[in-house]
Amino acid sequence: MPLTILYALAAFCCYTALITSPSGSWDQEAYGAIALMSFLALALSALGLLVTVAPPTVRRAMGPWWLMPPLVISTVAAIRWALGG
Repeated sequence: MPLTILYALAAFCCYTALITSPSGSWDQEAYGAIALMSFLALALSALGLLVTVAPPTVRRAMGPWWLMPPLVISTVAAIRWALGG
């Protein structure tokens, strides 16, 4: 359950970063929002990945597909952050 919440929050931050579009090159608030939401998505995904991988009991009890959501969200967030607007 905590992983689902972490992944949902990370996905929401990533989605917010994706739908935010600057009005122009002067729109620093939008660029800041994109960077912040991308960073939060990366941080929440990293936390979820750490919770999944670190304790051996969790890793054995859950299938390897639980590693996919944070990796996908992190990849999308990092690309969005790198591309900016």
